[in-house]
Amino acid sequence: MSNTTATVLIDNRPVPIEGERNILEMVRKAGIELPTFCYHSDLSIYGACRMCMVHVEGRGLMAACSTKPEAGMKVKTTTEEIREMRKIVVELLLANHDGQCPTCAKSAACTLQNLSRRLGITTNRFKPIHQPRAIDVSSPSLVRDPNKCVLCGDCVRMCAEIQGIGAIDFAGRGRDAAVLPAFGKNLEQVECVNCGQCAAVCPTGALTVRSDVEDVWKLLDDPSKTVIAEIAPAVRVALGEMFGLEAGEVVTGQAVAALKAMGFRKVFDTSFSADLTVIEEAEEFLTRFSKGEKLPQFTSCCPAWVKYAEQYHPELLPNLSSCKSPQQMFGSIARDTLPKALGIENKNLVVVSIMPCTAKKFEARRSEFAKEGIRDVDYVLTTQEFARMIEERGIDFKSLSPESLDMPLGFKTGAGVIFGASGGVTEAVLRYAAEKVTGRTLENVDFVQVRGEDGRREIELDVAGKKLKLCVVHSLANARKVADEIKKGKSSYHLIEVMACPGGCVGGAGQPLNRDVAARRRRAKGLYDADKTQPLHKAQENPYITELYQKNLGEVGGHKAHELLHTHYHSRRRLGDTGIPLITGTDADKLKITVCVGTSCYVRGSQTLLQKLVKHLEEQGLTPAVDVQASFCHERCDRGPTVVIGDRVLEKCTLETAIQTITKMLSR
Repeated sequence: MSNTTATVLIDNRPVPIEGERNILEMVRKAGIELPTFCYHSDLSIYGACRMCMVHVEGRGLMAACSTKPEAGMKVKTTTEEIREMRKIVVELLLANHDGQCPTCAKSAACTLQNLSRRLGITTNRFKPIHQPRAIDVSSPSLVRDPNKCVLCGDCVRMCAEIQGIGAIDFAGRGRDAAVLPAFGKNLEQVECVNCGQCAAVCPTGALTVRSDVEDVWKLLDDPSKTVIAEIAPAVRVALGEMFGLEAGEVVTGQAVAALKAMGFRKVFDTSFSADLTVIEEAEEFLTRFSKGEKLPQFTSCCPAWVKYAEQYHPELLPNLSSCKSPQQMFGSIARDTLPKALGIENKNLVVVSIMPCTAKKFEARRSEFAKEGIRDVDYVLTTQEFARMIEERGIDFKSLSPESLDMPLGFKTGAGVIFGASGGVTEAVLRYAAEKVTGRTLENVDFVQVRGEDGRREIELDVAGKKLKLCVVHSLANARKVADEIKKGKSSYHLIEVMACPGGCVGGAGQPLNRDVAARRRRAKGLYDADKTQPLHKAQENPYITELYQKNLGEVGGHKAHELLHTHYHSRRRLGDTGIPLITGTDADKLKITVCVGTSCYVRGSQTLLQKLVKHLEEQGLTPAVDVQASFCHERCDRGPTVVIGDRVLEKCTLETAIQTITKMLSR
């Protein structure tokens, strides 16, 4: 270390400043774990909980998360005053908290619970003031329990900043303060896309994955039912974390053994149907590319992205691949082939998928994926739920001897395995398309250009003299930007992969709770390492896929393949562009003003803004010169309140900004 390197003295230990955003990152680099509720490395700095207070010499107590490191700072992370302050914060939270910890879904993984133990809190000096509130169980993916909310805002910022939706926000003041969907509605009634990332960052049990464990146990105990499982690629590199193993360690064999011990008749691999998805989606893309139609083609593997497109960009639905996701393709193939193979009736076959994703629970319930009242996939269990079942069954996971997946639906290539990482779908499609276009065997199957951690990656490839422009996106806020550019003609691509969760499926909300971004990185590496160990790396090399087409499906993209493997989507836009007129001017040249009162804008105060704006216009005698409407979506949900005045869109608009803009535009 150079003598000129700037340092911060942390508990008398010099720590070099190397680009850290705040003192908190410096402290953690020094090996000291400061307690936090509201800090998350993926989100903006909020500084609300005050748990990370430190003493800076000459400045006093400061929040470590919101204080930039400066050369020469002397920081104490723990003093008697700080210890007492932290205890008071936790005790106040406990006084207004539902204390049914043993029955909480996040028991043993709850930050509030862990900090209470860490700080030695055995009694609470404050009188309980908790007032029970209704629990929201409307969503097929999530449970929202406001009784356990500590108002840290992690879920609000995740929904707005990373996903660009804003389905939940702060409402009320003082003791009435709460995190709610707009109008006090349930999650199922607002723009939630079921991605579950809010639950992934929630430090308590206020937002949790909705469990289907009990229903699956009952079916496993029913002798009339044959219960089978499919395991998604991303599960195998994360499940081990629940049992003390490193993120990225592949535990497929142990997972199979655990499922067999629980009573699952057969255990298959979603990577098999991912191989199937590659072939159908690649052929669909090549057809579109050759005709120059319905481009760019968006991937459709991610159900949260599909629902987002249905809600916010229904005009782009024709551009989505018509292929079902690997989960639903597996269910469809299982329903078509297994009853006969197992000698059972279709109604007695129970298909359970083990997924990293909460939106898969919503997807399995879509009406498009049921026939004659029987769902293609009956139940979806997340990695978290699967781990809890292992624990409940009393299985010593680490000591399990690996068992093999069942054939033929358990055979896969490396192409299907890498689906779980952002860029994996694109790479798998390229491995197929490159051979199909060139007519030559692809020797090097690694398209490393599409890999990476950036939320948006643009790649240009030359395949047989043809230029392919590709885009790989994860998180829906990034997807929104790309969609907006496509609609405005500012960007041009041939193929766009979209995954709702940061890092792709490896970062799904159903995965083990881990705030360490590096864990996602290790999980993705685990998938690429697993690809390397496979004897086959291209979907078209899967012999059982070839056999499936020969015996069951016929031609790729043919009639039966289309019937079983493809689907359609529909607009979920709640209200169109029609607004509710509030002021209808009489002048010939009226200034049009539209204020969004949809979910996310409403919780950000748009209703109050609208009322005050109308009152101002009436008091100033301006009503003849304006048309004022309340609308329900400007598709800027993370930037509300939004107000459109003439040709100007005002984001995070205040009354003062709106008045100034109106005055200026009327004076022209």
